[in-house]
Amino acid sequence: MKFIDEAKIEVIAGDGGNGVASFCREKFRPFGGPDGGDGGKGGTIWAVADRNINTLVDYRFSKLHKARDGENGRGADCYGKGADDIFLRMPVGTLIVDHNTGEHIADLTEHDQVVLLAKGGEGGWGNIHFKSSTNRAPRQKSDGKEGERRELRLELKVLADIGLLGQPNAGKSTFITAVSNARPKIADYPFTTLHPNLGVVRVSHEKSFVIADIPGLIEGAADGAGLGVQFLRHLQRTGLLLHIVDLAPFEDTVDPVKEAKAIVKELQKYDTELFEKPRWLVLNKLDMVPEEERKKRVKDFVKRFGWKGPVFEISALTREGCDELITAIYSYLEQKRTREHRAEETQMTEEARGIASIDPDDPRFKVMD
Repeated sequence: MKFIDEAKIEVIAGDGGNGVASFCREKFRPFGGPDGGDGGKGGTIWAVADRNINTLVDYRFSKLHKARDGENGRGADCYGKGADDIFLRMPVGTLIVDHNTGEHIADLTEHDQVVLLAKGGEGGWGNIHFKSSTNRAPRQKSDGKEGERRELRLELKVLADIGLLGQPNAGKSTFITAVSNARPKIADYPFTTLHPNLGVVRVSHEKSFVIADIPGLIEGAADGAGLGVQFLRHLQRTGLLLHIVDLAPFEDTVDPVKEAKAIVKELQKYDTELFEKPRWLVLNKLDMVPEEERKKRVKDFVKRFGWKGPVFEISALTREGCDELITAIYSYLEQKRTREHRAEETQMTEEARGIASIDPDDPRFKVMD
């Protein structure tokens, strides 16, 4: 299936049915009175997050989604039938934005999350609602209201714990293949990866995390070079970035330090918040470096790159160093979850203390008779 992470659609909710002005005309009921029913409610359009969908391809070619109108009311106290609602299933991680105003309508982050996109119009009232002791034969009725209409922009941001960052042919696809169940295309030419790939990394039977691989970046990507930065949005939800560097390029004229600094520069141009995310340095393809030169080359790279964070030396092809990296990643994620859980508990405790500290005799909280 083709990977599509952007789409523009139009949603039109159904109009409400009109009420009717009608009077009872039956034998032996000379003063039957008004019996006009209400119109039915127009169909509403909802978005539903579905973890079994991983692309917006359905909305690239199906752009208009219109719900049916409610039926008009009829005589003999017959109400019009309400129209069925429409449920649009979208991948988890979809951001829904109003195309005209830029308003963020919803962010689908959980499976089966339901969000209102366009509300159907209410049905109009029939003349039975207007009868009174002084108006026994009302001819008033009301028309149904129009349903909402919106142009929406859908942006898919994949949900992953770890994101891979690096130049084309740095070995990102080989790495995700070695440590997870993902099977992306691998070849010896640049830009083999044309769309994001997700893989589940199993640390043990009950321990796992999700890793995302995006197409490689090159210098000038922020200005449209290569595949540009259109896929960097998929790293915005990750908790940790792995900057994978090819430490043994095929050409001697290629400087890994210069390429790595270019990646960091493009990341900073795209999004400051993404640039400030925790980032680890992963030096790959050490199997192609003579063993007696490895320490010297790694030390030289780290010094020239000016790196102060964690450094891991691996070979994705032979899996050398991969197990140690995976263990460190899972440990980091567990510590991060623990800190977040403690922060939530602390916040809940502080809120509970704030409620308990309210003085019931304080006049600001007394109910006025």
